[in-house]
Amino acid sequence: MMNKSGNMNQFWCVFLIFISSILLLLSNCGVVNGGLNFHEDSGVSSGSTGTIGRLVKKEERIPVVATEFGEISAVDVDDGSGTGRHSYHIQFITLEPNALFLPVLLHADMVFYVKTGSGKISWTDSDELKKVDLQRGDVYRLKSGSLFYLHSNLEAEETRLRIVAVFANPKEDKVQGPLIGPYSSINDLVRGFDKSILQAAFQVPEEVVEELTSATDTPAIVHAETKKKNFWHQELLFINVFLGVRSYSNQISENKKKHSKTFNFFKEDPDFKSCSGWSTAVTDHNLHALQGSHIGVYMVNLTKGSTMGPHWNPMATEVSVVLEGEGMVRVVCPSALTNKECKNSRFKIEEGDVFTVPRFHPMAQSSFNNGSLVFMGFSSTTKKNHPQFLAGKASVLQTLSKTIIGASFNVSNTTIDQLLAAQEEAIILDCTSCAEEQEMKMEDEIEKERQEEEERTRREEEKERKKEEEKERKRREKEEKRRKREEEERKRQEEEQKRQEEEEERRKREEEEEQRRQEEEEEKREREEEEQKRQEEEEQRRKEEEEEKREKEEEEKRKKEEEEQKRQEEEEQKRHEEEEEKRKREEEEQKRQEEEEQRKQEEEEEKRKRKEEEERRREEEERERQEEEEQRRQEEEEEKRKRKEEEEQRKREKEEDKKRREQEEEQRRQEEEEEKQREEEEQRRQEKEEEQRKREEEEQRRHEEEEEERKREKEKEREHEEEKRRQREEEEQRREEEKKRQREEEKQRKKEEKERQREEEKQRKREEEEQRRREEEGGEEEQETEQEIARREEEERREWERQAEKEARKKREREGSDGSGGEGRRILKRTTKVSDVRW
Repeated sequence: MMNKSGNMNQFWCVFLIFISSILLLLSNCGVVNGGLNFHEDSGVSSGSTGTIGRLVKKEERIPVVATEFGEISAVDVDDGSGTGRHSYHIQFITLEPNALFLPVLLHADMVFYVKTGSGKISWTDSDELKKVDLQRGDVYRLKSGSLFYLHSNLEAEETRLRIVAVFANPKEDKVQGPLIGPYSSINDLVRGFDKSILQAAFQVPEEVVEELTSATDTPAIVHAETKKKNFWHQELLFINVFLGVRSYSNQISENKKKHSKTFNFFKEDPDFKSCSGWSTAVTDHNLHALQGSHIGVYMVNLTKGSTMGPHWNPMATEVSVVLEGEGMVRVVCPSALTNKECKNSRFKIEEGDVFTVPRFHPMAQSSFNNGSLVFMGFSSTTKKNHPQFLAGKASVLQTLSKTIIGASFNVSNTTIDQLLAAQEEAIILDCTSCAEEQEMKMEDEIEKERQEEEERTRREEEKERKKEEEKERKRREKEEKRRKREEEERKRQEEEQKRQEEEEERRKREEEEEQRRQEEEEEKREREEEEQKRQEEEEQRRKEEEEEKREKEEEEKRKKEEEEQKRQEEEEQKRHEEEEEKRKREEEEQKRQEEEEQRKQEEEEEKRKRKEEEERRREEEERERQEEEEQRRQEEEEEKRKRKEEEEQRKREKEEDKKRREQEEEQRRQEEEEEKQREEEEQRRQEKEEEQRKREEEEQRRHEEEEEERKREKEKEREHEEEKRRQREEEEQRREEEKKRQREEEKQRKKEEKERQREEEKQRKREEEEQRRREEEGGEEEQETEQEIARREEEERREWERQAEKEARKKREREGSDGSGGEGRRILKRTTKVSDVRW
């Protein structure tokens, strides 16, 4: 037990050394510019995301990794059966020359095909590290649980390494990746633990764990610089340390003897070949790595104007990727009776597209007359899988009785004989213009579906419009009933409000009378309190003046005593200062003499030092001059040697530059020819698309004009109704606002009136108080003067005017007419005359 625990500690320690070594190696290569990040656009997504459907276009791929040294995109596509249970996860890996896809741990089996370029793939298998060279056309499989990485070769033609990979759960009869994603980085596996757990597991110092966890993240794909030491041997050493396997040198020698073998489509003989094309299928019989897997691989190459005869796969679903060219695919439902939702389909495929066909679904792939079609794919089984063909020498109908076949088609045996004997070829057949006809039919079907969809939409809109009209009619009826009820309720409320306002007005008059009486009593009480308060303040002021006078006399006496004492203290202080000044002068004289003596000694010492420094400087200059002469001589010799080397280097560069220009000229010529062909094909395709687009735009414009006309009519009706409703609401709102404004004005006038009365009352009280104070100070007790009497009579007159104005305003508001307003003004004039008479 102790031995086992020791081995585990040793394993974790070695694993930590391996991780640190990987990061150190990448840092030395100059590629560690961030940690491994398998999220967003700088790493591998841990989930399976993509477009679900029978056909996924190249531009619909989901980007997973994107760096300057490579990229990865993915798709999830179902088999089109409608069950939603079989989803296939495919990734497209692209590496620039001399790029490195950093180590990841596989969560599922990975079967891949090398589309272009070359490189190496290294992976762990049990207790050893394996590697295999990759080139165009290779097929291989890695098991789940393997730790692998990719390295693209640095080729002269700068070809990228492109790989198409499918991920599948082992021991399952379906090509479907795990829910946690196809793989994960070793960086995430280690850094996911807390530092304390890592330190306890590895039994290493804290600074080692800190260095590991705080290192910057690295992109998933980086540039692999050429090393002085063999890069692959260095990587192999790290993996061996991680696995704890046998010694490095022994493992290297064994790996040189044992190389895993791939299957190459272009080096092996095809299963079928004719002038119309060829096809090859790869199973565990011709690729040992596929044993135990449920994935097969196939490739089909159709020449110009050819077709893969109508056939179906009885054992597997086929997931295909278009490698080159364009073509058409026709898929037929196996039975229209058992599945009403299943429809026959045809679609166009281009380079980079992914399409699937479920098992038992008859299909046919066709190439156009102007180019070949090449596609490869993965099947969901490696069992004995023989596609069943309907036509040609390999037709399954050849094995059945012609009488039975005739009964099935309800035709004569002669017709069946003609049907089965006419085709002499098998599997891949010559079919000129078949793809073009399929494309035309597809466009016609698309146009028909669009028209049907427009008609269905139009009927639905018409139905919806009728429903809206009925709904609008009911709403208007309901609105009219509601309006009548509201009008009756409003009239009743207005009458009730008018009655309440009259009662409120009467109550307010009574309250104002009561308030005026209370204010008069309050005023009388305040005058008495102010008189009493004034007498108390006068008595208090007299006492304060006497107290202040006494305090001033005492303060003057105290100040005189303090000044006398201060004068005596100043005289004593002055005497002490004179004595201290005398003592300081004596001390300064003595100090000056000592400083004079010290300065003389320092001058003599300075002269001696300058003399020694001068001698040392002359010796140093002589030595430097000799060293400079020696260095100049060496530099001249080095300059002669460099000129000679540069001359030789220029000669070599001229020769290499000449060869490179010749190669570039040849490559440019080839590229121009290819570019010219692509431009011609692109021009033909654009012309066809432009014609289709014009037809669609014309139809769309016509439909939009009709729809716009219906909308305008509907909008006019709605605006007319809305305008009527808005006018009614505005009229109602104006009446409400007018009432509200009148009430607010009345409240504001009352408030201002009360405020003005309070201000006048305060002013009157202040004047009375001032008058009483002057009378008391003068010792006079006179009766109210003529001026006071006049002021009081003026206030009484103003009060009468205010009351008359208030009565006139209230009456004018109740009657709401100009006549009543004139009556109010007449009342105001009569009241004013009465006031003038009293005045």
